[in-house]
Amino acid sequence: MPDQATPAERLNTISEQGLCIGCGLCQSVAGPDRIQVMKNQEGNLRPVITGELDDLIVDQIYDVCPGTHVQGMPSSLIDRDTKMDNVWGPWRRVVRAWAADPEIRFEGATGGVLTALASYLLSTERVSFVLHTKTSAKEPAFGERHLSFNQADVFEAASSRYGPTATLIDINDILDRGESFAFIGKPCDIGALRNHGRYDSRVQELVKYWLAPVCGGFMPTPSRIDTLRRFGVEPEDLTGLRYRGRGCPGPIRIETREEHRDIHYLDFWGEDSSQWSLPFRCKICPDGIGESADLAVADSWPGGSPNRIDSETDPGTNAVIVRTQAGMGLVEVAAKDGALTIEYDQTPDDMSYYQMHQMRKKYAVWPRLQGLADEGHIMPRYEGLRLQELAADLPDETNDHQRQGARRRVREGKVGEPTPRPGE
Repeated sequence: MPDQATPAERLNTISEQGLCIGCGLCQSVAGPDRIQVMKNQEGNLRPVITGELDDLIVDQIYDVCPGTHVQGMPSSLIDRDTKMDNVWGPWRRVVRAWAADPEIRFEGATGGVLTALASYLLSTERVSFVLHTKTSAKEPAFGERHLSFNQADVFEAASSRYGPTATLIDINDILDRGESFAFIGKPCDIGALRNHGRYDSRVQELVKYWLAPVCGGFMPTPSRIDTLRRFGVEPEDLTGLRYRGRGCPGPIRIETREEHRDIHYLDFWGEDSSQWSLPFRCKICPDGIGESADLAVADSWPGGSPNRIDSETDPGTNAVIVRTQAGMGLVEVAAKDGALTIEYDQTPDDMSYYQMHQMRKKYAVWPRLQGLADEGHIMPRYEGLRLQELAADLPDETNDHQRQGARRRVREGKVGEPTPRPGE
């Protein structure tokens, strides 16, 4: 970035270098009169500049943006008896579990643990509402931020969202309510709101529980369009898209005005993680595992992918890594009161068995970041995530391969995006 870059140029660089995930926080920081996060010319959620920016506000955006700054668990929440794993971070307990309610278990992604916990928090009045996401009413392939005030609201939003979602687009308005709430968001959204809490004390005051799914990323708009067309559906004809749920993982349901089709999860996504199409930001993500959440909930498929045959009858079981006292208290009381079924305890080694792609990516992040810096790109700040220690465990040739791969992607134009402009 040029030394004399204007505030607008600095803001746009985040998107132009492939670091934006479309979370919406920058709109909340600057205000919609200066930035609006909207669908851009490529069909992704990106910040479009709508007014004058100054360096002070752009500095704050760089500090809170999950594309440029990610931190692990706040040290104040890591107790003396909390264990630390170099890959999986702080943990107090790891369990296999599922929603005790069979309907929630069936409807939710995997074992329905997050849906069950959200419902439990509301039914026991531990929070006033839950901030999370549901299918967008206007863009079926996208998600939208959603407030749930009762169990019916939560159930309506069950299942996974693999589309772009601006979860934090109006977080200041939500904080203005002055009510306690739980936040369920992707790990990058959790980290972004933690960052925002350093500027707004209401975050720590009002967010009582931080819950995250372990995240493998989401499908970029061009890839989603190509995938839909592979199944004979034009994007403009789409009226509904359910990515998961109603089984484990359940069928992908594609709906148009004329018909609906159920597609096997593996036919939609591919047989393993090497076939996934991901935004560049997801390829350098060091925290798909929710290190700054009270607890993170994962799939528990051996080897990281569902079995094609067993997935037709699998009722769903989550692996849950509990990180804080708040998370421990929630899991234990929810199990005691019959909202959660805990099968047995596990360890971070089991998490690595279920989530091999997360483990591999975390080892690779540090040399990938160095490759970005070699090419003059923004090198995101990652703190408290042990990235250099993990890289030091790898052979030099492996680190060099990852570093050169990142450099090659930059030179071949596989990282960048056009300056955000409003889409049609």
